Amino acid sequence: MTSQRYPYATKGMIKRFARLHQKKYREREGCFLAEGLRTVSELLRQMPSVEALVALFVGADQLALIPFPERYREKLFLLEQEEMRRLAATTTSQGVIGVFRMGSEDRLSRADEGPSLVVALDDVQDPGNVGTIIRTAAWFGAAAVISGRGTADCYNPKSVRSSAGSLYGLELYSADDLGVELGRLQARGFHIVTASLQGTDIRAFKVWPPRLVLVIGNEANGVSLPIQKISDSMVMIPHGPASPHVESLNAAVSAAILISRFSLG
Repeated sequence: MTSQRYPYATKGMIKRFARLHQKKYREREGCFLAEGLRTVSELLRQMPSVEALVALFVGADQLALIPFPERYREKLFLLEQEEMRRLAATTTSQGVIGVFRMGSEDRLSRADEGPSLVVALDDVQDPGNVGTIIRTAAWFGAAAVISGRGTADCYNPKSVRSSAGSLYGLELYSADDLGVELGRLQARGFHIVTASLQGTDIRAFKVWPPRLVLVIGNEANGVSLPIQKISDSMVMIPHGPASPHVESLNAAVSAAILISRFSLG
């Protein structure tokens, strides 16, 4: 495939989109950066329409790897390696970077009727954990992931990489006051379940409510006390008999176990 069909990106474009590494510019533009062939390809596959893609930057040696590049002809630009590094969040650029529009915040439009699983993040600060939880939630068919105050941005470059392109697979939105948002969901028939070391062993639950919000807490402190107080149930994952001295599970690992448990029964 010849690279002569596609123009090179201008310095103005590079300068504009490099700002998307900062949250305030992501919010202003309503866009985010995605890096790497796997992540970008998955986002291209899952995006709701071609309008969700703003720009696709590719090194000439990577062009042949882009699926159906002619589909994005008006939005595909070539970049030299040095320019690619300005847009990349990683030390070594992978040669493929996409700029995508954030999904709309429909506030659980997909969960208005019938069984539904929602994941809420209470001060989960590591963007890698946030991205992995989004990926897991999308895999198991969750309707949404809600980010409470203090939670890392879902569109942080590290979150995007960890999500492996799953950002369009479910609804993502933020809540300034997670307690208020959970109360709103309770009024709509959702059962609020928080992960807690003081909770009931998950093996004791034989039947789960069909409309459920799973709250995952801060990596060090767990779910905050105000959120625990409004929860309908608190659950814990028991450790094995040979490892009683392990303090806790990683937040993303805990989320994966609980999400799979709730989803598969």
